[in-house]
Amino acid sequence: MIPLTIGTTVDAPERPAVIDGSRFNRHTFWCGQSGSGKTYALGVVLEQLLLQTELPMAVLDPNADFVRVSQTREDASAEERERFAAFDIRVFHSSTRAEPQLHARYVDLRVRSQAAVGRLDPIADEEEYNALLHLDKSPGQHFDKQRFLEMLASSDDPARQRLGMRIDNLQILDWPLWSFGRSSVVDTIDERPRVTVLDVGGFAHLAEPQAAALCVLEHLWEKRMDRDPLLIVLDEAHNFCPPTPRNSVEAQLTEQLIQIAAEGRKFGLWLFLSTQRPTKIHPNVLSQCDNLGLMRMNSPRDLDEIGDVFGFVPQHLLEQSPTFRKGEALFAGAFSDEPQLVRIGRRITVEGGSDLSVEPSAVGVG
Repeated sequence: MIPLTIGTTVDAPERPAVIDGSRFNRHTFWCGQSGSGKTYALGVVLEQLLLQTELPMAVLDPNADFVRVSQTREDASAEERERFAAFDIRVFHSSTRAEPQLHARYVDLRVRSQAAVGRLDPIADEEEYNALLHLDKSPGQHFDKQRFLEMLASSDDPARQRLGMRIDNLQILDWPLWSFGRSSVVDTIDERPRVTVLDVGGFAHLAEPQAAALCVLEHLWEKRMDRDPLLIVLDEAHNFCPPTPRNSVEAQLTEQLIQIAAEGRKFGLWLFLSTQRPTKIHPNVLSQCDNLGLMRMNSPRDLDEIGDVFGFVPQHLLEQSPTFRKGEALFAGAFSDEPQLVRIGRRITVEGGSDLSVEPSAVGVG
């Protein structure tokens, strides 16, 4: 057992609440409605994994909540500051202009995923799909967008002309995500730093965050035989594997996550899914989770869903969830010998996206 102290028990505040860090070699589901303290608590667990294990992590971060995970709080101890300063933590940005920016290579995607970015169906758009299939997509170090589009427009093949027009109309080459010969975030993940944070929330196009995640997950799956362990943290996981995908890129991403959920454990690819409601996650992903962290949840439907999926959790504990105060949680599953109610402890690092307060008016009332 690798003990992670993540707070105190609700029933006995003097007793530390401990979960087993060695059992994050299972998929984990983390759930709590808005205002329950879910993201703060997730940060506490990730910090303890950093301190007590050698497990590398990649965090897909839609709200820039973990972009400051390398920065310790003012009330952190000297030992904590020293230890966190020594960790290899890399943050890739999209919501600010800070460097390094988050880039990925379009050419690294499988053809089906490249087609999804262009909203191409292999049957309905068979000629354009075939043109994409046989297109030289190695942009090199100095990719020239205009020259590339002109090459397609001047082709003798009408399918290539239509493909070029589609790429131009959808403005795919304008996405800041693409590296066009530069390095990709997957190059860093392959080095297995302790934490790689992918701030995917700043992209303008709806499908860009999903495309970034797809580049990473496809790459990890292609290299699965290396058996190089990695904890894949998906904050706001409903953005990556919803029950009903909203677009073709999200459909490909959901399919890849279903595959990792079903088969990834034996290759050292472990999911840590955090979201507000279990019904917002694809059931084929949710059903593969063995660890549960549940914070306040008022919806009877959602609690019934959790009860069905996590049958090992006593019903009377699930029924207490609507009464949890902010920062209280139920832990159950492989990482807890028995279900326990926990009051989450303090963070060591700075939250990147804590709630904004409502400021009082400068003009008095009355």
